Amino acid sequence: MGRTNPTYRDALRAIEERWAEFRRALRRRDQPRFDRLFEYAREHADASGLLNHQNPLLPALLSIDLEQEARLDDHEERLEELEAAVATSDDQEAAPPDANP
Repeated sequence: MGRTNPTYRDALRAIEERWAEFRRALRRRDQPRFDRLFEYAREHADASGLLNHQNPLLPALLSIDLEQEARLDDHEERLEELEAAVATSDDQEAAPPDANP
């Protein structure tokens, strides 16, 4: 029987294990952030596996970038909504009071 190639998920797990000492050396507040990056990479493991890239770290990094870009888009959308709400509130406060009680 021939040997099978490791799956992308196996390769990603191996990358995470290689970075385990780095993770341990991080400040406690940064360790969950580090873990979140690998969660982002796992979110796109199906697409990354189809790529079958020689260096599995590159699709992982692009997956992380995609997730962070999505988070930025969400934050920008929320910021625009908040700015619009504040502008509406400011307009209402600046309007002269009604002459009719």
